[in-house]
Amino acid sequence: MKTAEIAQRFLDYFEKNGHTIVPSASLVTDDPALLFTVAGMVPFIPYLSGDVPAPYARAADNQKCIRTNDIEEVGKTPRHGTFFQMLGNWSFGDYFKEGAIRYAWDLLTSPEADGGLGFDEKDLWVTVYEEDDEAHDLWLKLTDLPEERIQRLGKDTNYWSTGLPGPAGPCSEIFFDRGPEYGIDGGPATDDDRYVEIWNLVFMQYEITNVRSKYDFDIVGELPNKNIDTGMGLERIAFIKQGVDNMYETDQVRPVLDKAVELSGRTYGANHDDDVRFRVVADHVRSSLMLMSDGVTPANDGRGYILRRLMRRVIRSMRLLGVDGPTFGVLFEASRDAMKDAYPVVETDWARISQYALAEEATFLRTLAAGESLLDESLAETKATGGTTLTGSEAFLLHDTYGFPIDLTLEIAEEAGLSVDRAAFDGLMQEQRARAKADARARKRQLADTSVYRDLRAQGETVFTGYTDLEAESQVLGILVDGVSVDRASVGQIAEVILAETALYAESGGQVADKGVIVGPGYELEVLDVQKPVAGLISHTVEVSTGEVGVGQPATTVVDAANRRAARQAHSATHLVHAALRDTLGKTATQAGSLNRAGYMRFDFSWGQALSDATKTEIEEIANNAVRDNLEVTTRVLPLDEAKSLGAMALFGEKYGDTVRMVDIGGPWSRELCAGTHVSTSAEIGLISLLGESSVGAANRRVEALVGLDAFRSLAAERAIVSQLTTSLKAPRDQLPARIAELQANLKAAEKKIAAFESKALGDRLPALAATATRVGETLVVAEPLGTAASADDVRSLALQVRERLGSDAAVVALGAVVNDRPVVIVTTNEAARTAGAKAGVLAKGAAGVLGGGGGGRDDVAQGGGTDAAALPAALTAVKDALGA
Repeated sequence: MKTAEIAQRFLDYFEKNGHTIVPSASLVTDDPALLFTVAGMVPFIPYLSGDVPAPYARAADNQKCIRTNDIEEVGKTPRHGTFFQMLGNWSFGDYFKEGAIRYAWDLLTSPEADGGLGFDEKDLWVTVYEEDDEAHDLWLKLTDLPEERIQRLGKDTNYWSTGLPGPAGPCSEIFFDRGPEYGIDGGPATDDDRYVEIWNLVFMQYEITNVRSKYDFDIVGELPNKNIDTGMGLERIAFIKQGVDNMYETDQVRPVLDKAVELSGRTYGANHDDDVRFRVVADHVRSSLMLMSDGVTPANDGRGYILRRLMRRVIRSMRLLGVDGPTFGVLFEASRDAMKDAYPVVETDWARISQYALAEEATFLRTLAAGESLLDESLAETKATGGTTLTGSEAFLLHDTYGFPIDLTLEIAEEAGLSVDRAAFDGLMQEQRARAKADARARKRQLADTSVYRDLRAQGETVFTGYTDLEAESQVLGILVDGVSVDRASVGQIAEVILAETALYAESGGQVADKGVIVGPGYELEVLDVQKPVAGLISHTVEVSTGEVGVGQPATTVVDAANRRAARQAHSATHLVHAALRDTLGKTATQAGSLNRAGYMRFDFSWGQALSDATKTEIEEIANNAVRDNLEVTTRVLPLDEAKSLGAMALFGEKYGDTVRMVDIGGPWSRELCAGTHVSTSAEIGLISLLGESSVGAANRRVEALVGLDAFRSLAAERAIVSQLTTSLKAPRDQLPARIAELQANLKAAEKKIAAFESKALGDRLPALAATATRVGETLVVAEPLGTAASADDVRSLALQVRERLGSDAAVVALGAVVNDRPVVIVTTNEAARTAGAKAGVLAKGAAGVLGGGGGGRDDVAQGGGTDAAALPAALTAVKDALGA
């Protein structure tokens, strides 16, 4: 039975039993606590927690998931995959334990000819929570399972909670017995791979609090509405029904494994280590394909880093299988063909996906060549000195400078019989993150725990009237201060205010929140931010300017009209630039993110190389021609499938409902799904002026532009600068570039002459410096400050000349100078001095310590530096002292 057929049987069964079939959500979740959809329940969390009323009483779905926390187990067990599909049926206050058990058993054991999965009852085992007598008795009542195949287990395996206060409850799991050839007798309680968990039924019936750990908490009582959350692993069912030993040999994964075997020339099943690598390749290629189909692109952080790690592990595994060249073209095509029936997007979006995959492979093959060479040298040096551990600093250098992943360093070091000082590496990484965090802009404030919005959301969705009105009369439904619900807020307090209706736009879709005020009888609130803390609810963060606002009072939202007008211009300009990019670069230049605020727009798009000046000019001209043509801007609300069939562009990772808002500018030329605010005709945008274009990752670019009056002011300022230059340089406008180039050439020539003069001046000091040599023990030492120098190279050159002047007796030369306002010390030694034990690197490091910095180098010549120029004499004295010690 094919994987897709199993999924369809599941959905057909539950649709026949009154469940709404819900399409899979994106792998990119909007849950701020998660990078990905890691479990089938993630899209349903707002409904299960009660934060948002469920739109259906019962539902079923096939949810695609990504989970990499046990990535090291991939290929080693029959069931661990980073991408997997979770079949689930859900009840929100409808049926409970009896219904969940009845449905699961019926679908599993009904004959295939009747639409079931055709499992033999004798192969199935069940576990229940040790204190859940109700579930135990229901299994006996509803099935023919004997008592001995219903096992009671503890909280660690059969009790579900998030580890936070909220809903929780016992669960019951169904296992398939693969037979005695796969392990020991004794059922699931043995925790043996012989027994494969295929379906988990979670009974959410309790409210918990005082959570001390995931399995240690207080039960407050039963939930008013009990929910059912079940999960059946599609890949696990597939490998059982297809009669293979593991998920990597199922119909959606095996084609990639077979291609890897073909490329390597090795045999699957002949060597355990090779088999693990084949399975890693098959799993990770599929996971990468599915992540890219949902808009994730390779990057050095966040979701992009997970994708990059998966792809690089594929390359590393193929190299260990003896394949050093490119393989992604073949492997990803095999995965596409295996997955396209279930997920057509992998074929329709293949041009974009393959572009990212091939670019990432080419980049990493170059990285591997450089990084492995350096790593091999470091490992060889470590072994030669009798060491067993590669230093954390060497591992960090590979990671930070050459992009070589730490997990690959660990693997290669292990293969060489060495370990890595991971603690030191992690410490250096932490220091780097701290520096980056200090330089980054302050993070956007976090909204309160979403559970505080539950009762407010239960009163209905916030109605947004801002598409047509800049003012809206409403009523205060709730007030939150510091995440706690209160009755009122007074002057000076910062609070969140929830209204029944609002004209103020909440930040979403790249458009920042509106500015404005909320006024009512005796009070005025300045709006600081507008957000959507849970689906369907709009929260206004305000500062109480005057009076006191209370729950139940009338309230009128008033939008800052000038700011909204400029924001509308920017958002519509973003759509025009997107269309212009696709006209210029092709359909693979798809949106990867945007930011729109009054007077400014930023647009990220998938593209692997910098744009030429001519291309940027063409994009800007196309967009401004669309402004000039005064194109009509229209909006329609329609079903999602219809909008997509009309060619509407959707942002990857964005969560869309069954009905969507489609914005057209000039008809289908610019057609996007968008909930933002827009101008009525394109001429209202006024002007679009591109500021520049830059890289935001290996395969993403970013364009920025000023819009409307801000664009005009910027161009006017540039005109003023040009006017000043024409006056100062006494050159007409069209001759300015040539005149500036001439001045630059003259300046460069002058700087070269000055450098030569300074170098000669230093060289003229050679005899005098050599004459200062004094003996420290048997060694001639010159340790002199030079004052200011043009470069460290000049100081090094002079130090080497002084060393040669001193002859063949043991000699050490240490010269100090101030270069670009920072102190530098150069230390050189001749062969006789080195034989006597003098090492330039050690001496330079000691001198640098006096300067408040660091240094080192070879035994014959080394450099140190610091921040305290006044300490140069003391640093040179330290060199002498070290030689005399």
